[in-house]
Amino acid sequence: MAVEVKELLEAGVHFGHLTRKWDPNMAPYVYMERNGIHIINLYKTAAKIDEAGNALAKIAASGRKILFVATKKQAKDIVAEKASEINMPYITERWPGGMLTNFVTIRKAVKKMASIDRMKKDGTFLTLSKKERLQVDRLRAKLEKNLGSISDMTRLPGALFVVDIKREHIAIKEAQKLNIPIFAMVDTNSDPRQVDYVIPANDDASKSIDKILTHVASAIAGGLAERKAEKDATASAKEEAPKAKAKVAVEETAPKAEAEKAAPKAKAAPAKKAVAEEEE
Repeated sequence: MAVEVKELLEAGVHFGHLTRKWDPNMAPYVYMERNGIHIINLYKTAAKIDEAGNALAKIAASGRKILFVATKKQAKDIVAEKASEINMPYITERWPGGMLTNFVTIRKAVKKMASIDRMKKDGTFLTLSKKERLQVDRLRAKLEKNLGSISDMTRLPGALFVVDIKREHIAIKEAQKLNIPIFAMVDTNSDPRQVDYVIPANDDASKSIDKILTHVASAIAGGLAERKAEKDATASAKEEAPKAKAKVAVEETAPKAEAEKAAPKAKAAPAKKAVAEEEE
C-alpha cells in the first residue's frame, strides 16, 4: 500500500513539538518552523514508512515476531488493536523491567498464568480455600494485564516497534543491548540515533499514530501472507512428490511387464520352427 503525503497531512503527522523542545539530531527531518512549532517533512516520512515497511515485512516473512510498545494513553488502544489484527505481541501497560534482557523470568511468569488456567480446567482450583482462590484470581488478573498480550511470544522478538522513544527509553536500551532492530515513530523532541528505522512523525496525536500503524500493520500482514504462501507451496510440493514417484515407478515397470509377456512368445517361435522342420 503506497503512502500518500496528502493522507499523512490530513492525519496531522507533520506537527512536531515546540522549537525550544527540539532535538538538533532531528534537523534532517524538519521542513520548517511555523508559529513556534517544527513542521516535519512528510516526503521524508512517506519514504521512511516504505523503508520500515519493507524491512518489517521481511522479518514477518522469516517467522519472527515484532513486539509493539506503546504505554501512552493516546496510543494504547490503537496499538493493541493493530497488533492483535496481525497476531503480534504488544506491551501497552507498564514496561516490565528485564522484559528482553531477563526474558527467561518473564516466560516463567507467563507459564504461571497458563498453570492457573490449567488448575481452573482440571478442578484443582476448587479445592483451594476461598482466600487462596481470591489470591490466585488477583495474581492471574495482574499477569493478564501486564503480560497477557505476549503469552504467545516463546522467544525474543525479531524487532521492536515503538511509539515515543523518550517515554519507552527502558525498552529501547534493552533492545540495544541485545542488538534487536528498533523501528519507531520519532517526534522532533527525540534523538533518532537511538533507532535503526526512524519514522519521523507526530507521536502525540491519535490520528497520526493510527495512520502510521495502519501502514506498518499492512506491511507486516503482507510479509505474513508471503510466508503462508511459501508454506502452502512447500506442503503441496511434498504431497505431489510421492504421486510423481509412483507415476515414474509405473512407467518404469510397464515396459518390463510387456517384455516379460513377450519373452515366452519369443522362445516359443524357434521351437515351433524346429518342430516344423522335423516333420518335413
